[in-house]
Amino acid sequence: MTEASVPFRAGREGYASYRIPAVVATATGTLLAFCEGRVTSASDHGRIDIVLKSSADGGRTWGPLRVAAANGTGLAGNPAPVVLDTGRVLLVHIRAAATATEELIRQGKVKDADGRRVWVQYSDDDGVTWSEPAEITASVKRPGWRWYATTPGHALQLSTGRVVVPANHSLPPTGTDVGTEARYNGGHCLLSDDRGETWSIGYVDDNTDGYINVNETTAAELPDGSVYFNTRNDSPSPGNRADARSADGGESLRTPFRPQAGLAGPVCEGSLLQLRDPDVLLFSGPAYPDARALMTVRASTNNGTTWRPVYTMDGLPAAYSDLVRVDASTVGILYETGDFGAYERIVFRRLPVTRLT
Repeated sequence: MTEASVPFRAGREGYASYRIPAVVATATGTLLAFCEGRVTSASDHGRIDIVLKSSADGGRTWGPLRVAAANGTGLAGNPAPVVLDTGRVLLVHIRAAATATEELIRQGKVKDADGRRVWVQYSDDDGVTWSEPAEITASVKRPGWRWYATTPGHALQLSTGRVVVPANHSLPPTGTDVGTEARYNGGHCLLSDDRGETWSIGYVDDNTDGYINVNETTAAELPDGSVYFNTRNDSPSPGNRADARSADGGESLRTPFRPQAGLAGPVCEGSLLQLRDPDVLLFSGPAYPDARALMTVRASTNNGTTWRPVYTMDGLPAAYSDLVRVDASTVGILYETGDFGAYERIVFRRLPVTRLT
C-alpha cells in the first residue's frame, strides 16, 4: 500500500467542508496543498476561503492551516497556484459576493460587480505570507461572460517562461434560446509573459451546438513544447472528457476540443502531469462511469492520444484531484474522497514513479 496522509477533514479547523484541491512543489521542495475552506456547508457559494497547508517531508505530515485568500463573507475560490522559475508562488483565483450563486450568475441576474472576478497574489516565502491581491478581471474576462472559473488544480509555467492558467466561462443564451434558461460553457486560458505582472486571454473555445460543452480544464506542456488541454465535458454525449492542443503556448488551438473516449468516467474535474525521463503524461480522475468514485491515475506514452490505467487508489467515492511531482521517484496526488461520500476528506497519496510508468 502506498503512503497516504489527510491534510483536510470536513468539519475540522473552522470549516464545514473542504473542496477543490490544488498542490504544487516549491523551489525548496516544500509541498503546498491548497483547497477551498467552505465555512458553513459544502455549497459552491457563501463564505469560502482559500486555505493551505505545507509539508516539508514530501506529504507525509502537514503544518498548520493557513488562509491564503479570503473575501469577507463572500467567496474566494478555485485556487490555481503555480511555482515560477524565480521561486515565487503565484496564486490565481476567483472572487464573488456571498449572494452571487452559480445559478444567478449563469442566468445573468446579478450585477457584474457581484459576479465572479479574477485576482492574483503571490508568496516569496513558500506560502507563509502573501501579497495583497490584485484584480485582473478586465484583462481576462470578456463582456457577456457570466460564470467564470480558473482550472481547478495547478496552473503551469512553460519552458518559454509563459504562465498558462486554464479557465472556463458560461455564455448567455442566443437565438431561439433567448428567454430560456439555456446555458453554454466555453473554455479559454489566461496568459502572462512577465511572470504574472500583466495578463491576457489566450484561446477561446465557445461551442454552442451541444456536442462539446467545455468546463473545468487542466493542462500540461508536452515534450515538444506544445500544450495539451484536457477538459470536463458537460454535454451528455459523446463522453465526459475532451481534449485539444496548442502549438503557440495557449494563444490558439490547433483544432477545437474533441471527445477523448479513452478517459471514461463521470462528469468531473481531472488533473494532468507531464513526467520527464521517462516522458509519460499522467491523468487523474474518478473512473467509475456512473458516479464520482474509483480515483485512478492513467498514463499516456503518445501525448494523450491513448490512455491506460496504471494505479487505482481504492474503490471509495472520489471526485476532484491534482497531481504533483514530489521528487525523482515520487508523484503525489491530492484528492477528494470519503467512506460514504466523496467530500469527507482531502487525502494526499505518494505514488512511486515506477508504478506509473
